[in-house]
Amino acid sequence: MKQRRIYRYYLILLIIVTVGAILRFSNLGLKPLWLDEVITATFSLGNNYQKFPLDVILNLNQLSEVFTYQHGVSCPQIAENIASQSTHPPLFFCWLYQWLGWMTPLGEDWVVKLRSLSAVFGIVAIPIMYAINSLAYSRNAGLIAAAIMAVSPFAVYLSQEARHYTLPMMLISLSLWVLLQIQQDIFRKQGVKVWVWIVWVVVHTISFYTHYFCILAFIAEIGTLLLLMLRYQQKIIQKTQIWLGFIISIIGIVIAFFPWLLVTFSHANRAETNWITTSDYFIPLYQTIINWLLMVIVLPLENQPLPVVVISGLLMIGFGIWLGQFLFKGFKYLWYTPKTHLPTITLLSFTAIVLLEFFVIVYVLKKDITSAPRYSFVYYPAICALIGATLSSRITFKFKRKRTTAIILVTSLISSIFVTYNLGLKKPFTPERVAQIINQEPSQPLMVVMAYVGYQDIALGWSFALAVQSLRDNNIEPTHFAFFQQSPNLQTVWQKLSQLSPLQVSQLNLWIIAPARKRQDYPPQVQVSSALNCNIDTNQHYRIGVPYQLYRCNK
Repeated sequence: MKQRRIYRYYLILLIIVTVGAILRFSNLGLKPLWLDEVITATFSLGNNYQKFPLDVILNLNQLSEVFTYQHGVSCPQIAENIASQSTHPPLFFCWLYQWLGWMTPLGEDWVVKLRSLSAVFGIVAIPIMYAINSLAYSRNAGLIAAAIMAVSPFAVYLSQEARHYTLPMMLISLSLWVLLQIQQDIFRKQGVKVWVWIVWVVVHTISFYTHYFCILAFIAEIGTLLLLMLRYQQKIIQKTQIWLGFIISIIGIVIAFFPWLLVTFSHANRAETNWITTSDYFIPLYQTIINWLLMVIVLPLENQPLPVVVISGLLMIGFGIWLGQFLFKGFKYLWYTPKTHLPTITLLSFTAIVLLEFFVIVYVLKKDITSAPRYSFVYYPAICALIGATLSSRITFKFKRKRTTAIILVTSLISSIFVTYNLGLKKPFTPERVAQIINQEPSQPLMVVMAYVGYQDIALGWSFALAVQSLRDNNIEPTHFAFFQQSPNLQTVWQKLSQLSPLQVSQLNLWIIAPARKRQDYPPQVQVSSALNCNIDTNQHYRIGVPYQLYRCNK
C-alpha cells in the first residue's frame, strides 16, 4: 500500500512536470529578442562585439549572418569576451554555446533553440521544488510546491528568457534542499554528513560562476545557519564537527571562486549597471510588493486599452490582498507548529536576509534592483516552498484546502498562458512595438540608424533590427540598418549619414534611435548621402527608455 502511494506521488509529479514543460516551450519563439537576449546570443554563439559590423550600411539579408554559430570557440575564449565586454560570470554562456553546438545548423528557429536551455533548467527546478518540501514538510507539500512553480507566471517568464536566470534559480533551489538537510542533521547525533557539505560547496561554486546574485543567496544561507546554530545551540550535539564543516565549506567556496574574483570587482564598477540607479525611497518598496504578486498572477496590463488595464489591475490587487491574508495566517501557523517550526524559520530567515541584502543594494549602493522583477529569482524558490507548505497545512482546511489550492493554481495557469502569448510580462524596451511603429508604412523604403554610445546600445539596436526584419520583406522595399557611434554628440552621426554613397531610392523613411539624447537634439533637417534631403516629422517622436525620431527623405 505504501509503495503504491509513493508511485502515485511520482505519477502526479510527472504530470506536474509535463504541464510545466508545455507552458515553458509554448510560443517559445513568439517574442522578439530584447537587449539582454541579444547579448546572450552574441557570446553564446562564439562572437563578441568586435565582430559586429559598425559604421556600414546593412540590409535585411545581412542581419541573420551576424548571428551564426562560430565553431571551435573554447570556454576560456568565451570567458575572456565576457570579462572585457559584459558584466556576468561565464558558465551559462559556455554551456549554452555547447548546447547550441549540438543543434547546428540552427536554421530559422534559432531563437527557439537559443531560449530552449533556459526552459530546460526551468523544468528541472520543478522536481527539485518537490524534493525541498518533501524533505522539509511532506510529500503533499512537495507536490503543491512543484505545481506552483510549474504554473507560476514568473517562473514561466524566466524560462522563456535566453538569459542566466533559471539556471541559478535551479541551483539556489538545490542549495535550499541541502540547507534543509543540514538544518535537520545539526540536531541529530551523527551530525552533518560529509557528502552534504561537499554538495553544498559544489552547488554554490557552480552558482557563483552562473550569476553574481547567487552570492546573495550564499550569504543568506550562511546567515540562516548561524541563526540556527546560535539560537538552538543547546540542542546541537556535535558542535565542533558542525562548526568545522561549516567553516571549511565556506573557505572552500571562496577559494573555488577566487580565479574570477578580480573580474567580479571590475564588473561591479562598469557603466552598464548605471541604469538601475534610484533616488526614491518608496518606489523600491512598492516594486518589491508588485514583484511578489507577479509570482502568482499576471493579467494583461502593458499597452492595453484603459478599461482592460483598470479591470486587470483591480483583479490583481484584489487577488493579492486575499492571498496575502491567507499566506500570513499560514506562515504564522507553520511557525508556531513544533513539527514545521524549524524548516519554516529556515526558509523565512533565508528570504528575509535576501530581502535585506536587496534593500542594502537599493538604499546604500543606490542600485534599484527591485525595478527588474526577474532578479527576484534569488528568493523565489523559498517563497514557492512556503506557499506549498501553507496550502498543505491544517490551517488550509479552514479555507477549504482543495478550493483554495485550485484557485491559486488556476489563476497562475491562466496568467502563464497570458505570458506565453505576450500579453503579460513583456520584454523590456518592447522591440515588437518599436518595430511596428518603425514599419507603419511598409510600402516605403526604410533606414534605421542606431546612434550608439556603448556595447549595450549596440545590442539594443540589434534587437530592434531583428524585430523589424520579422515584419519586412527586403524584396518588396529596401530596408537598411546602420550603427554609428555618437561621439561626443550626434553631429558625428549626421556627418556619417551625409557621407554615405547614394541609395537607389527617391524616397526614404529614416529613423534615428539616439540613446542618452533628448528631443531637442534632433535637428529639423539632415542629409543622407548627397541625394536625399530629410525633414523631421514632429508627430513621429517616441521614447521607450531611449528616443527614436522619424525623418522623411526625398530627392
